[in-house]
Amino acid sequence: MKSNATKTKKTNSGRGGTDWGKLRRMSAARIRRGIAADPDANATDENFWKGATVVMPTPKEIVTMRLDADLLRWFRQQRGYQTRINAILRAYMQAQQ
Repeated sequence: MKSNATKTKKTNSGRGGTDWGKLRRMSAARIRRGIAADPDANATDENFWKGATVVMPTPKEIVTMRLDADLLRWFRQQRGYQTRINAILRAYMQAQQ
């Protein structure tokens, strides 16, 4: 039996996300240039964080729901579908309050 302690190389098979191996091979200067060139990367200052609050996650409950098969099939095509369903239900709940 093989030990689980051996490292396996994870590949980014076109699903998006971070290529951690490539990032580790980059120099600090190249990383800084990439950040400077990214229009979505904005530096934050003390003023940015003034209104910030810490939001602790609430524990989830396990439930059994009956959903239409096509609806559930559509959600399951997406990664994190249970979290997405939870967010949709929360948005609906907040809209009703």
